[in-house]
Amino acid sequence: MDEFKPMTAESVGSLLEEAGAEVLVRSGRSESYGAPREFSFEVKATFSNGMGLHVLARQFNYRDPWEAQGRINDMVDVSLLRAGSYTSLPKGFDYFQGIDEECGLDEERLKEVIACVSGLNPKLYLLQEMTGDL
Repeated sequence: MDEFKPMTAESVGSLLEEAGAEVLVRSGRSESYGAPREFSFEVKATFSNGMGLHVLARQFNYRDPWEAQGRINDMVDVSLLRAGSYTSLPKGFDYFQGIDEECGLDEERLKEVIACVSGLNPKLYLLQEMTGDL
């Protein structure tokens, strides 16, 4: 259980706010068994460069057989947004190459994605469109 650090809607929102994003947080899973199981939380963030991230923790991961103590979110899925539409990053980045979603990110990889997207110069899209690389 110590492999990954548990993430919450608030902790993910804080990571994004620290990177300068405007953040919206929504929790969807309560602790009762009658609650919908599609996701436990989602966080949407918009950076000043016009890029955005949609972070979704689909379900709790269960760490013990009776779900007594082990219900945590240690991995999330992240989608990349540009001008409100799903997109991939220009060539040359470690993430979102030819895809608009990265799945199963732990907190450290999520921090890397946030740093990558928050520091992106959106003019790279125009440059790569002009050169035919995008």
